[in-house]
Amino acid sequence: MMYIETHDYTLGTAHCDVNRRLRLSELFTWFQEAAIHQTSEMGMGREMTLDKGLLWIVTQWRVEITRLPEYDEHVTLETWPGRTMHIFFTRFYRIKDDAGNILVQASALWALMDKESRKIVFPEEMGVHIEGTEVEGQCAIPRPPRAIPQTSESRYTVTYSVLDLNGHMNNTRYFDLMQDALYDLKKGAPPKLILCEYNGEARLGDDILVKFGEADSEVYLTGEAEKRLFRMRLTY
Repeated sequence: MMYIETHDYTLGTAHCDVNRRLRLSELFTWFQEAAIHQTSEMGMGREMTLDKGLLWIVTQWRVEITRLPEYDEHVTLETWPGRTMHIFFTRFYRIKDDAGNILVQASALWALMDKESRKIVFPEEMGVHIEGTEVEGQCAIPRPPRAIPQTSESRYTVTYSVLDLNGHMNNTRYFDLMQDALYDLKKGAPPKLILCEYNGEARLGDDILVKFGEADSEVYLTGEAEKRLFRMRLTY
C-alpha cells in the first residue's frame, strides 16, 4: 500500500526571504508539520507519543534543491514514510511545481526520545509502528556530513523564540542560524545540497560557538556548547 500524503501551498510574504524565495527554515517547517500530520493520520499521533512522554526528534537530513519556490507560486509537497531502521524512522519528501517538476526532494531520520531521560527509545517497546512505503526515485537516505577545515567562527545565543514543545531549539531554526552565520560568505544564496546531523540539544541561553570553513563549492559548519550540537555540509 502507498502512503503518500500531499499538502498544497501558495507562498505568501511570511514564507519568503528578502530574495522572494522560500525561506529555508520555512521549508523545514513544512517538512516537520507534514510528517507530524501523516504520523497522526496513521494512528501514531500524540496519544501514542507525546501523551506518553515520548517526543519526536529529527536526527539527520538530506535535502536536494533544484530550485526554491518563489513568492506567490503554488507548489505541492508530498511526503511518505520509509522503512524503520532499528530506532530510526525514515521519511521522504518532494516539492513539485504545477508543471510536475521536482523542485526539492529530501529524506530524514526521525526517532523517539523519552521526555524525562532525554534518551532515544526503541519504538517497538513503546508500541509505535509505522508502515513504510518505497517510491521510485526517492531521495537517498541521509549520511553524516564529512568535515572540511574550519577557518571562521561566530556566536549564537539560544533565545526563547526558537524553542519548541520539546524544550529545545527547534530543528528548523538551525537553518536561520546557518544563513545568518554564512551571510557574508554566501549572501543568502540557497545551497543545492544540505546534509545535516543533530548531535545534542540546544537549550535556552546556550552560547553556541559556530565554526565554518569553505572548500571549492562546499561549506562545513558546526555548532558547539560544551559539546557538539550539530554539523552541516552544504554544496552550492
